[in-house]
Amino acid sequence: MAERRQSIHGEWSSRVAFILAATGSAVGLGNIWKFPYITGQYGGGAFVLVYLACIAVIGIPIMMAEVLIGRRGRQSPVNTMRTLAEEEGRNALWQYLGWAGVLSGFLILSFYSVVAGWAMAYVPRLASGMFNGASPDKVGTIFSDLISDPERLLAWHTLFMGLTMIVVSRGVRSGLEQAVRVLMPTLFLLLLVLVGYSLSTADFAGGVRFLFAPDFSKLSWEGVLVAMGHAFFTLSLGMGAIMVYGSYLPRHASIAKTTIIIAGADTLVALLAGLAIFPLVFSHGLAPAAGPGLIFQTLPIAFGQMWGGAFFGFLFFILLSFAAWTSAISLIEPIVAWLVENRGLTRIKATVLAGGITWTLGLGSLLSLNLWQDFKIIKWGILDFVDILTTNVMLPLGGLAIAVFAGWIMSRESTRDELAIRNPLLYGLWRFFVRYITPVAVVVVFLNAIGVIHIGKG
Repeated sequence: MAERRQSIHGEWSSRVAFILAATGSAVGLGNIWKFPYITGQYGGGAFVLVYLACIAVIGIPIMMAEVLIGRRGRQSPVNTMRTLAEEEGRNALWQYLGWAGVLSGFLILSFYSVVAGWAMAYVPRLASGMFNGASPDKVGTIFSDLISDPERLLAWHTLFMGLTMIVVSRGVRSGLEQAVRVLMPTLFLLLLVLVGYSLSTADFAGGVRFLFAPDFSKLSWEGVLVAMGHAFFTLSLGMGAIMVYGSYLPRHASIAKTTIIIAGADTLVALLAGLAIFPLVFSHGLAPAAGPGLIFQTLPIAFGQMWGGAFFGFLFFILLSFAAWTSAISLIEPIVAWLVENRGLTRIKATVLAGGITWTLGLGSLLSLNLWQDFKIIKWGILDFVDILTTNVMLPLGGLAIAVFAGWIMSRESTRDELAIRNPLLYGLWRFFVRYITPVAVVVVFLNAIGVIHIGKG
């Protein structure tokens, strides 16, 4: 039955197209913005080793589960979960797992678009030489002036959402696939150029040592938990994006091989971003553990002090904008697919509706940085609250439910048929991880994130 089911949205033209699209979904601000600064905060090389182990234990098993569910259902996440639950003789309430993923992606994109707008806003600023010779105070002022200006933020938020909607409205092959075929190779090329530029800095070797020379005396249990969490979040798991992309995957493509390639490419981008960033930071005596400000305040100082800094800073923020764009199109795709399937809308109308609602929700995050900065939900502004809700609560629970569904609800025959792993030992290993090891790891990440458990430094 699963083999005869076809997606009404079409298919990727090849496995390579799916790899580019899924890698584009996974590669985002988290790789180029978050991974470098958390590596800096938690000790460098030892943190990287733990992170790679967590990718293997948490990321790959859940990603395989999400792709196999998507390809077997061949529909939007909501309809896929309902259909597969019914096929397995289970309660159709599993469709709400699909809804949770769609809602997560929707909420994430609403604030993600605002932050992506910051990256786009920095492109002309770097190109114009605004940061040349700028002091730390001046760089800080430039950033604070940007986020305190609602009209300027609105313009960039609108432009980013508009670009995202244009791609998604064109469909699977004409929109999503064509975009990633251009954007992903360009992203890798830009990253390699920036790494090459970092090679010319005074302390490239220091950056390499920081990333790859493990010092376990600097690794805390808190760092281990952060590595576990980031390994889960970096692959875009639990938000419906990988599931809906999997629904367009051709039947003959190997899910296991494809997933490993995507996880490897995602990790490679994160490591290359570190190689591009840390030598610049060290060469100018700046702090590698500067937190979220590393990208928008620390790096512009470095670019402003070096030869060719305006040009290479311009390239860096183009890269950051491209990474955000490839992730954004995957975040809105699940709800667009559902609107086409269930409401009979054309793809263009579905994209305009979904994009318009997301844009409107984003206004809350945008205004929380300036005009509404005194408004708090519990103790956070709107942007921080939505970020914490989705990242710390909704995504881990979504990933846990995907592991449970693939490991315990779907039959052995269904998952083995979809994965098509000929070696019974390898299939058994995946099934063991997705049933036992991965769910426990995700629960630990979730409980730590919401503060139920806390393992401090040391």
